[in-house]
Amino acid sequence: MGPQVIAVEPFDIVVFGASGDLATRKLLPALYQRDVAGQIPEQARIIGVSRRPNSNEEFRAVAREAVHASVGEEKVDRAGLKRFCERLFYVPVDVGADKGWAELAAILQEGEDRVRVCYLATAPELFTVIARQLGKRKLVTEQTRLVVEKPIGKDLKSAREVNDTIGSVFAERNIYRIDHYLGKETVQNLMALRFANALFEPLWNSRYIDSVQITVAETIGVEGRAAYYDTAGALRDMVQNHMLQLLCLVAIETPRSIEADSVRDEKLKVLRALKPINEANAGALTVRGQYRAGAIAEGAVPGYLEELGSKTSHTETFVAIKAEIGNWRWAGVPFYLRTGKRLPSRVSEIVVTFRPVPHSVFDASAGPIASNRLVIRLQPDEGVKLWLMIKDPGPGGMRLRHVPLDMSFAASFGVRNPDAYERLVMDVVRGNQTLFMRRDEVEAAWTWIDPILEAWQGSGEGPKSYTAGTWGPSSAIALIERDGRTWHDEDD
Repeated sequence: MGPQVIAVEPFDIVVFGASGDLATRKLLPALYQRDVAGQIPEQARIIGVSRRPNSNEEFRAVAREAVHASVGEEKVDRAGLKRFCERLFYVPVDVGADKGWAELAAILQEGEDRVRVCYLATAPELFTVIARQLGKRKLVTEQTRLVVEKPIGKDLKSAREVNDTIGSVFAERNIYRIDHYLGKETVQNLMALRFANALFEPLWNSRYIDSVQITVAETIGVEGRAAYYDTAGALRDMVQNHMLQLLCLVAIETPRSIEADSVRDEKLKVLRALKPINEANAGALTVRGQYRAGAIAEGAVPGYLEELGSKTSHTETFVAIKAEIGNWRWAGVPFYLRTGKRLPSRVSEIVVTFRPVPHSVFDASAGPIASNRLVIRLQPDEGVKLWLMIKDPGPGGMRLRHVPLDMSFAASFGVRNPDAYERLVMDVVRGNQTLFMRRDEVEAAWTWIDPILEAWQGSGEGPKSYTAGTWGPSSAIALIERDGRTWHDEDD
């Protein structure tokens, strides 16, 4: 039995930056998939906006190519793709000037009473420009929703400026700050595991949990994002948003309901309870690195400076942090965060390690007893593993073995695993903000991140070097091993 598909009300989605990488690689294929699934009503329109002087047909050709690249030639639904392309329109607009806005207003007037989604798939510096223009051109209705991608600012001050500007045009209930990690099936299953099963919630505290690890590892380098990445770095690009959101979902108290503000209230409490990391302790609790030339599975790769085309840079491509939450549930439980580029494998996972049994009743010949672990894999193969100790089958006495109960979503449910953007865009249309960040969440995250950035800048030290294809600087291993723990390996 396949997943239930619930159609949404007619809507217009205006994709600013429609010729960019995010639109062609993620948004258009996601909308195609929802259309083929029967979720998008016949009257809905997708309106691409960018500076390029394309026609409707040229935009549709771009969309066809994007869908073929995403889905694969043999899996494309030809009739579905034709229907999808017929709902695509294009308006060339210079968002910082007058050109094109009247034409966009004219096409939107035809759907004045329906839900209108303005998706800013643009460079971050255009967020406030576009928001102001939408207000100035009177294109914001009660049903208009604004979607902004990360990064929202580069520090607390700039994040507040962005939030102030878009908040002067849109009510907070109509602003959707998107983090695609929160749309992943496994992330939402974390909520189901905790709050729909009597097995876990009684154990979800410092009495039974030893530590939590969150890893987001990439094999790629900076690719075509070098100019942006060198002004951001891994802490801003990954930790401030993706990783702190994952930490929040692991650590939140039981919300009153699954309603958006109930969940987001609890996430905010976690962010505000994070113990400060600043110049006094950043040297002991953080590691930053930068990859040099090395080799990954695909072969030899250049170092960060070579990709950047520069002789020097203090931008980190790797971060490891030991974080702690100052509340009763998590007192004394370390949360180890690790993210980086040019690492040995592409993997995003959350590992919850439980405390060891207090006493072993088995003889030494049975072998060591490993701690139970709950491994929640976000990518590449979404699923959940619960590592347990069992008796090794066969005669010859008691021999213990550490094995996983393994649930791969693709194998267990036999259905295509939807991309996160498919769910998130439809949630915007529905008006469901549960998986989106509220303003105070964004600013609370920056409040914790800013002192780390300041400590690094004030230290006078650059990031530590690591060879591409390894798990970061050796000091990242020391960060966790001096606590008597090790980073999780997928085969553990």
